[in-house]
Amino acid sequence: MAAEQSNHFTQEQEKLERDSQEQGSRESGAHAENKQSTSSEEKSTTNRKDKRGFASMDAAMQRAIASKGGRAAHAQGVAHEFNSAEAREAGRKGGVAVSRNRQHMAEIGKKGGEAAHNKRKKDNSNSSV
Repeated sequence: MAAEQSNHFTQEQEKLERDSQEQGSRESGAHAENKQSTSSEEKSTTNRKDKRGFASMDAAMQRAIASKGGRAAHAQGVAHEFNSAEAREAGRKGGVAVSRNRQHMAEIGKKGGEAAHNKRKKDNSNSSV
């Protein structure tokens, strides 16, 4: 499957390169000559690693490949699924990490207090009318 994905990605890259070359050949005059020379300079300066790997793909292609991988893992029965105990532990760890930042916690508390105070203000103003 990885070989198919790699081959598909290579074919997509080659198609994009052909399209960009065709577009450059359609342009006329000095502008076309300048553009073609710049694109050939860019190709010579870029190394092969720029065109490889998951990170160099567009987001839609990454999503499609990741989706296939997730489905395959579930089909094989090797995908990890959180149970309630694992989820509880993960939430606890996140809460501990966030609460270490005292300034952040103070800001959260301040916002909560202001929201509650403003709500009481609105309730009191509506009841007196």
